[in-house]
Amino acid sequence: MNIVLFHSTYGLRPAVHAAADRLRAAGHEVWTPDLFEGRVFDDVEAGRAFQSELGKDELLKRAILAAAPYSERGLVYAGFALGAATAQTLALGDEKARGLLLLHGTSDLAENASVDELPVQLHVAEPDPFESDDWLSAWYLRMGRAGADVEIYRYAGAGHLYTDPDLDDYDAQATEATWRTALGFLETL
Repeated sequence: MNIVLFHSTYGLRPAVHAAADRLRAAGHEVWTPDLFEGRVFDDVEAGRAFQSELGKDELLKRAILAAAPYSERGLVYAGFALGAATAQTLALGDEKARGLLLLHGTSDLAENASVDELPVQLHVAEPDPFESDDWLSAWYLRMGRAGADVEIYRYAGAGHLYTDPDLDDYDAQATEATWRTALGFLETL
């Protein structure tokens, strides 16, 4: 499978490279674009400040340009938190998308969003300060109306970005369960 994996608000950190290596070890071809051009942050506030400075349009433009050379192959779009939101936006706009793997985040959908049974898998903490139960319920219904085939996996007690071992949110058990499930999902695409 061809996968483009987008980083979180923290930037292209070691955890993203480790995730890409895990996916490659399972036989997938993976690209990890650096939307922040080398900037990496130790706290979410600094990452968000840089993200705001960069602007949503520039961030989306960089993501589109990073994925464009591979989109003809039929990509699985994947990402962590901010990267998940970015992946969702690109997957919903790419008729050749093969799947969508969301880790720690979602994004709003355009009213006219439409896909043809796009397989989607979301992994998120429970509770998650950025992905409330009400939001996830509404998101799930909107994705279904758009034509996506959605699975949601919740991890009780895990922190928001629980797959990054360098952050306080890290949860080893939830991380392993996430990757076991995600790799199984990718095998079905």
